[in-house]
Order: sequence, then C-alpha cells, then structure tokens
Amino acid sequence: MSAAERQTILIVDDEPEVRTLLRTGLEGEGFSVLEASDGSQALTLIERVPISLVTLDLKLGGEDGLKVARELRVVKNVPIIMITGKSDAIDRVVGLELGADDYIPKPFLMREVIARVRAVLRRYEAGNAPASGATSEDEECYGFDGWKVDLLRREVRDPSGELRDLTTAEFNLLALLVQRAGRVLSRDEIMDLLKGHDWTPMDRSIDALVARLRKKLEPDSERPTLVKTVRGVGYVFAGSAKKL
Repeated sequence: MSAAERQTILIVDDEPEVRTLLRTGLEGEGFSVLEASDGSQALTLIERVPISLVTLDLKLGGEDGLKVARELRVVKNVPIIMITGKSDAIDRVVGLELGADDYIPKPFLMREVIARVRAVLRRYEAGNAPASGATSEDEECYGFDGWKVDLLRREVRDPSGELRDLTTAEFNLLALLVQRAGRVLSRDEIMDLLKGHDWTPMDRSIDALVARLRKKLEPDSERPTLVKTVRGVGYVFAGSAKKL
C-alpha cells in the first residue's frame, strides 16, 4: 500500500501506553496513525489532516468523550470507534446508542481492534458508494415530510433546514430506508444491506440503531410515524420519500 493510499487513523487517548499499543498495531497493518491526548488536540488535527477513522477514549481524563465525539463530527462526519474502560460497565448495545459507530472495551486484543476498524471503514465506504446501476445524479437527494437527505454530501436537514447530526451507521440506515420506502425490510436484509459488520443471531444492534434514528427523526420516538415496526418481520419506512 503506497503512502497516498494509506488510510489515516486518529487515536485520541490520554494514556500514552494505550496510544503506543494502538499505533504499533495499526501501523503494522499499513495504516497511517496520528495521536491526540485530549479533545483540543484531536480537533486541531481533524481540521488540518484528512482522517479516515477515530478511536476515542470514552473518558479523556476530565473530559467527556461523547462531547468530544460531537465536536469532531461538527468538523467532519468521520466514523468513530469508542474505547471504554471495563469499569464503565457499558455493554455493546448501550455503547452504540451513545453515538459511536462501534465500541471496544478495555482491555482489548489488538486483532479485535484491527477487525473492528476494518469493518467500520468498509461499512462507511459502502455507504458512500452509489447504488449498483445508479448514477450519482439520480440518487443524489431524497425528501420526505420536509426532510432532505443528500446522499453525496452525506447530509440530513430537518424541515427547518437545520443540519442534523447522524452517525455513519445512522445515516447509512436512513439512506437505505428512504431508497426503499414502503418496502418491509427484515433485520437480516438490513444487516446485509449495511454490510461490513460481523452480525450474530443474537445481535440487537439493528434494533438499537433504529431506536437511535427514531430519536433524531420522530416527533415522538415512542410512537413512530416514519420508521415503523412490522411485528415479527422487521421495519418499514412509512414516510412519503421521493427523489428530489
């Protein structure tokens, strides 16, 4: 892999030993690596350097990792893998609900980090790619109930025109739903369409992802009118979605 082709990973962690461990493992797999010990350094780097993915410690000394994640996404819609301490008592589903694209608990195995980094990058790249057989022009934007989804810019605007902050996984889910509005999708179909994730039969990540998306789209997420559950089958986008 040439230097121009190498993807850059930003490691944000206040522990030098953790940064060194991650750097060594990621560079050994051909990634370019940058380090930041706090949110301020991370913001400076992401503004100056093209970053492919961020690994972010949930607790950066006295900083809130979730606040840092939101600040990073204001600058760039970059995939984020949250790294959490064992004492945080946070399971996989809750970790995803916090807004990360994935999460890894400490202590971690480097091979698991590499696998998850590659999976998130594949999922992000798949979401950026135009649908098979479609041109970028005719698949650029969709609208529903005053909302606008720009697939090329990966932007979502609410009826007032305000940009809404969606994670990579949330945006990818919304994109596939609006493109298939009115069609009931099973959880297995959604998993296949999102790609790039190691799903298991007991995986509740799709349900958690739908719940997160509803909170950002629905006036009342407990009584959804856009992303509806079809009992025993899966989900359907019930909004009046159309190409713009």
